Amino acid sequence: MSAVAELPQLPSAGTPSWMQRLAGLDRSARLRLGLGLVLLVGGVLAAVVFSRQPDYRVLFSNLSDKDGGAIVAQLSTMNVPYKYAEGGGAIMIPAERVHDVRLRLATQGLPKGSVTGFELMETSRFGVTQFQERLNFQRGLEGELTRSIQALSSIQSARVHLALPNQNGFFREQQKPSASVLVSLYPGRFLDRTQLAGIVHLVSSSVPEMAPSAVSVLDDSGKLLSQSPDSAAGAAVDGQQLSYVQQIEQQYTRRILDILEPVVGKNNVKAQVTADVDFSQTESTSEQHRPNQTPDSSAVRSQQVVESSGQAPGSQLPTGVPGAVTNQPPQGATAPVNGANPAPVAAGQQNGQPAQTKRESVTNYEVDKTTRVTRGGSGAIKRVSAAVVVNYQPAGEGDGKSAPGGKALTPQQLEQMTALVRETIGFNKERGDSVNLMNTPFLVDVTTPVDLPLWKQPEMIELARSLGWPVGMSLFAALILLGLVRPAIKGLNAPKAAPALAGAPSQAVQLDAIESEALERPALPAPTPVPTPARLENVPATPEQLRLDDARALAKENPVAVANIIKTWVNGE
Repeated sequence: MSAVAELPQLPSAGTPSWMQRLAGLDRSARLRLGLGLVLLVGGVLAAVVFSRQPDYRVLFSNLSDKDGGAIVAQLSTMNVPYKYAEGGGAIMIPAERVHDVRLRLATQGLPKGSVTGFELMETSRFGVTQFQERLNFQRGLEGELTRSIQALSSIQSARVHLALPNQNGFFREQQKPSASVLVSLYPGRFLDRTQLAGIVHLVSSSVPEMAPSAVSVLDDSGKLLSQSPDSAAGAAVDGQQLSYVQQIEQQYTRRILDILEPVVGKNNVKAQVTADVDFSQTESTSEQHRPNQTPDSSAVRSQQVVESSGQAPGSQLPTGVPGAVTNQPPQGATAPVNGANPAPVAAGQQNGQPAQTKRESVTNYEVDKTTRVTRGGSGAIKRVSAAVVVNYQPAGEGDGKSAPGGKALTPQQLEQMTALVRETIGFNKERGDSVNLMNTPFLVDVTTPVDLPLWKQPEMIELARSLGWPVGMSLFAALILLGLVRPAIKGLNAPKAAPALAGAPSQAVQLDAIESEALERPALPAPTPVPTPARLENVPATPEQLRLDDARALAKENPVAVANIIKTWVNGE
């Protein structure tokens, strides 16, 4: 009994705690367990953070560096998270705070913009000269016009230059103002005639006494967009003429469809109308003279009557020296009220002498003349051509011939439809109108469905994008659990195997032999146990004997623990 060494006090044979199991793991197992837990916790936190990340929307775009810096400073003051879009062309903030932040920044006058308007007049300094005031006013007016022009959707940026001459007291020497506008358009955008005219009138109406012809509009390539009023008017007329023709053709086409669709069905008739419209303007003047009319029925334009009287040839003239008789005043008039007025008798003339009377009359009559001025109207329709295609009737309807796409219309039906089309467009044979109606089956484009694999279908791609993040995080967590955490947990629950001692590969067999104390030897019989006196005399077992029995029981129940104890003894610990 003395040969058996006294075993140290061992813990009771119960379930070991987690701390004991963790302490029983080797260094590599503890590292794997710690790394797995850290990765798992990191993945969970990343999933939570990215799932709660707000949706960012554009707050402002195309800002100048000055305005961008001021807005970023205000966002930092208001504790609003922000980020830049690709290229730094826009500032983005959470979508739920876009409108609130815009209103709060607007109260502070942000963004101010790179263009300065009439706010220049608000910061007037003491001692400003009249020239500086005029210059500030001109700069402010240019800035306001630039802002108004940039409000158009097609214009990316603009610059306005005004030439405002000084006005003096001499009206004849005053110069008219002028303006130049440089616009830069967005890629793929253009300005039509009406928009250019709007820009020109906007600038000319904003400056007193500026004519629209004094405004020049250029693009960023140096091309002159504005034109003279005459050319612009001609272009406008051409555009109106084209629009007028299109309206006429669309109206005729709509009439044909409205009259035929109830008969053959919707989408079973197609129509195209071509209208030849005469926009030429003619003016003719004609003058006609009718034959002379009779004096009774004609109108007198003017009449002149000349009368003269004198003595007849060979009559005796008065003779002698003038005297008192010849100097007497003339006698009173003796002419009758009605009738010829005889010539007065001169003094010394005898009443019986004959007198000569002459009368001339000129009468002008009105000439019958007719002047007619004829002006031809613009936009008269010269000719109308209509082409109509009607689809075959479905099978089982009508009495026409059978066809793969249905049944054809009968000649009577075609004639009736043609007559309807003629009445609809106001057919006029004299001006050369034509109507052509054709009955043929319509070709239906049958699209063969392409069997895409499941992983190429758009629905599956969208579903994979929406579920990619949660599924990826789940797989990552499962990989960590199965690859790192689970083996470490199994190492905590499983008993640790005792390593073999160097130089003694049969220590486990010898320990089992010591525990059983009944070695099975093939050559020698087992020794017969010799009873001790204490056993024979029923003497109580000593503490050493009880400790030895406990050690044997422990060796049978937990051989790994006993092997570890022996290992520590051999190592000298």
